[in-house]
Amino acid sequence: MAAAGSELGAKEVGSVLRSHKGAGRGVAILDFILRLVGIVATLASAIAMATTNESLPFFTQFIRFRAKYNDLPTFTFFVAANSVVCAYLVLSLALSIFHIVRSSAQNSRVVLIFFDTGMLGLLSAGASASAAIVYLAHKGNTRANWFAICQQFNSFCQRTSGSLIGSFGGMIVLVLLILMSAANLSRSR
Repeated sequence: MAAAGSELGAKEVGSVLRSHKGAGRGVAILDFILRLVGIVATLASAIAMATTNESLPFFTQFIRFRAKYNDLPTFTFFVAANSVVCAYLVLSLALSIFHIVRSSAQNSRVVLIFFDTGMLGLLSAGASASAAIVYLAHKGNTRANWFAICQQFNSFCQRTSGSLIGSFGGMIVLVLLILMSAANLSRSR
């Protein structure tokens, strides 16, 4: 009777371990998919901002006002931050694939949490600073004599605003990746 009970207990433990391993593999696959989404979001944001420029004629066709992303250092930082985060996410796909193959790996998950958090900080800095500039472009600041330029440079403002959406989407992806990795680590210990 005791042998049958211990055999039944061993089968239950085995099924729990298999289901835990399957759940870990599912989380690893979701991690991989989220990293792909993050790559698309940050790459699209960097490209949209880096290709943003608009020229408007002033009195004659030979004198023109121009708005270009690299006229503002904040937008240049935004493009660089999104590019760095995109490159990191591409490189981190190797570890994500490794986690699909070996869902029990823990040290590499700690490394990913560390770097994901750093990339989240970099992306937050670039997107937040650019969001402030885009807000000024839309609303202006009369006390500082900064006029809203979006009535004149409509295409420029639309593209910069659109690139911010992708970057904030990338931030959400990184937050989800950090939370998933942390939950997976806490569950496996």
